[in-house]
Amino acid sequence: MRIAVIGGGPGGLYFAYLWKKRHPDARVDLFEQNGADATFGFGVVFSDQALDFLRADDPDTVDAIAPRMERWKNITLNLHGASVEIDGVGFSSIGRLELLALLRGQAQSVGVEARYDTAVRSIEALGGYDLIVAADGLNSMVRRAFEGDFGFSVSYATNKFAWYGTTKTFATLSQTFVATALGHFNAHHYRYSPTMSTFLVECDRATWQAYGFADKTIEESRAICAEVFCDALDGHALISNRSTWRNFPWVWNEHWSHHNMVLIGDALHTAHFSIGSGTRLAIEDAIALVKALEAETDIPRSLARYEAERKPIVKKLVTAARTSADWYEKFPEHMKLGLMDFAYSYITRSGRIDDARLRAMSPRFMSRYEEARHGA
Repeated sequence: MRIAVIGGGPGGLYFAYLWKKRHPDARVDLFEQNGADATFGFGVVFSDQALDFLRADDPDTVDAIAPRMERWKNITLNLHGASVEIDGVGFSSIGRLELLALLRGQAQSVGVEARYDTAVRSIEALGGYDLIVAADGLNSMVRRAFEGDFGFSVSYATNKFAWYGTTKTFATLSQTFVATALGHFNAHHYRYSPTMSTFLVECDRATWQAYGFADKTIEESRAICAEVFCDALDGHALISNRSTWRNFPWVWNEHWSHHNMVLIGDALHTAHFSIGSGTRLAIEDAIALVKALEAETDIPRSLARYEAERKPIVKKLVTAARTSADWYEKFPEHMKLGLMDFAYSYITRSGRIDDARLRAMSPRFMSRYEEARHGA
């Protein structure tokens, strides 16, 4: 089989590696329009559950990335100068560049032909391939060429966000909520190496307009955000990497394949950063696609199986992600709550965690919350 993979992000690299590793006789060509070291963002985060899922199918990859990951077991919420930890919520993180370098090395080791600085302008250029895997992100060329056939739709969250990094390292995955004279901000921050952290700044639209961010340069916006979060940053700077203000895009495709073309990752769907990593979803898509291709005798049946088996799982996660994002759309209102009620509202926001699960998962937090609730 001859396979063309469009996109050299984690999803495309991982699919190419996994298929070529299991099928050495296959021809797998990967095309990426940017250079090998070009990337957007800073760190990516995986829940313990996501790593367990990956380990079940590919322990070698988990063993390769695990020594390079930062880990923690709690989430810290900071509100109005006070803090609370929610125990038992395990996560790991790694720098995006480091993850991509590892996946590139794995793909090269099994014989994947990776062509960087190579933009594929049209589907016609890929006429000799049996299968085209579109892992080319939000602005997927493959999807745009056949939007109606894929049943593509997109809408946007109203909050604005900008993705920064910082040399301030944080003990846990943390959220810091700040009220200023002009509005409200939230920062999602976590370390992804011994010396660096992701620092994603979010604000509601009213705050974004009050600060006039539409007319600010990237540097001016960075400086304002650094001042807003000066206490959390503790003297460390915010670092920009194309850190423009954006609205989160909700991408969905009702049909996951068309002819011999199939979508994975952000080309196919998005899930809000407050509940999960797009990197994790793309890798899980790649695993599901490999399994479907191995389970059937021809490509049309394989692609139908991929969609039938994976789609309900993704729909459930996207539904939870939308519920979580709805909470963030109203976070200035939630900030009026007391610290413990705010933390409880936060951890139950997606609808996937009830009191019984929370007691089992986070006994120390629940004990503190129930004491506060009953005035103990």
